[in-house]
Amino acid sequence: MPEPARLAWRGSPNGFFIMIKQTSAFYLITLVVVGLAIAAVLHFGAALPLPGGEGGSVVQPVDAVGEEGPSASPAASLLLHLHEPLVHLFLQLLLIIAAARLVGFAFTLIGQPAVVGEMAAGILLGPSLFGWLAPGAFAFVFPESSLGTLKLLSEVGVCLFMFAIGMELNVGELRKKASTAVIVSHVSIVFPYLLGVILAYFLFTGLGAPGSSFTPFALFLGISMSITAFPVLARILQERNMTRSPLGATAITCAAIDDVSAWCLLAFVVAIARASSLLGSAMNLALVFVFIAVMLLGVRRLLPVWLRRIGLEREEPTRGVLAVVVCVVIGAALCTEVIGIHALFGAFLAGTIMPDTRGFRHKLTLRVENFSSILLLPLFFAFTGLRTEIGLLDDLNGWLLAALIVAVATAGKLGGSALAARLVGMNWRDSLQLGALMNTRGLMELIALNIGYDLGILSPRIFTMLVIMALATTVLTGPLLALFAPPRRAPAKQEPALPVLS
Repeated sequence: MPEPARLAWRGSPNGFFIMIKQTSAFYLITLVVVGLAIAAVLHFGAALPLPGGEGGSVVQPVDAVGEEGPSASPAASLLLHLHEPLVHLFLQLLLIIAAARLVGFAFTLIGQPAVVGEMAAGILLGPSLFGWLAPGAFAFVFPESSLGTLKLLSEVGVCLFMFAIGMELNVGELRKKASTAVIVSHVSIVFPYLLGVILAYFLFTGLGAPGSSFTPFALFLGISMSITAFPVLARILQERNMTRSPLGATAITCAAIDDVSAWCLLAFVVAIARASSLLGSAMNLALVFVFIAVMLLGVRRLLPVWLRRIGLEREEPTRGVLAVVVCVVIGAALCTEVIGIHALFGAFLAGTIMPDTRGFRHKLTLRVENFSSILLLPLFFAFTGLRTEIGLLDDLNGWLLAALIVAVATAGKLGGSALAARLVGMNWRDSLQLGALMNTRGLMELIALNIGYDLGILSPRIFTMLVIMALATTVLTGPLLALFAPPRRAPAKQEPALPVLS
């Protein structure tokens, strides 16, 4: 049949249906032939001698209850699969992400940021509530053997989050407002840090971790009093439409400088705490300075050149660009972990040196922050919640100490920030509102607390108290802002219009 006639025949209704029948017949015949061939090979292969010769032994599979052979029941097989590590991980991910979204949404209904609800969800999933109400289910969902994987994934999430936070810092804006912001932010670190060290003097004997020394305990307690959660503060300002106001701009700048200063200070404290001697501390600090110099003077200048060669200036980042960025982040995190400080410091510094050609930082932030905040950060909140045992505060003395820590943290951060702001020329209301914003600790506090816990500096009891303090000070931000806000003026009463005489 000529080609034009064949095409016309296929285009007709009868030709189309005939072609479908032919294709279906060929498909069925192929399946039957291949199936029979496989069955024949399996039949004849079953008669082959077993490996190992006549004296070889055959290992029979063992089911969940210890019976050998294929006689295991479907229920036993299902139970066996439920105890596999991957099943546990997927179950944990499903429960943690769902709880974080639900509790986060519930907190937004009462005027709190969603991240505060996600932090609370992590505690609710821990032994403080889930483990208390359903200990059997809690032990099944979060067995001890699965916590190592959960911890590693949560730390990866924190590193990605800190990388995104580093990219959000605008160094140029910080330089413009450095005169006022540096004073306020540094006073808001130094004053609460002093109060934290003084408080550590009275708490160390009863609440310090066994085997720890006073110096790292006091330094970490000072850090916990000094940190401001830059991302949480930014979201609070966005929700209240304060980002472009003078107070909001000042708060963002102060929080950014506070973050950089506090994390540098924490890096040095970790280097000191991990060192076994004075010489080791000096070596760690020297390596930290060398790493910072290499990143700022070397990688920051060479990175735009590397990325331009593989498509930095395109509309969307290419796979090659993203691969280079990921290598820089992982390499920086690896270096700081090997040096003796935490991997998140390297990730944070990698974010600060990223180029911003054609909004490159913003495009990267959208990709990284969405992935980490939805999937990995809830794992960090849950892992923190697994370490937080409210039941350890089983007496009035414990709750009073927790309240004292919240009061000292609030007085130091809010009071120090407000006093410094007043001294540089802000009025009292704006100063107090700035102090309330700087008192926001949130996620950044939890990151620092987990570092102290991992280093064996903070005991479970003081860790729980400080987690409560982080939540309480973050929750208080909204009410304190409303308290210190200027009163709304009532609209002026209009005089009734006089009747017009015609």
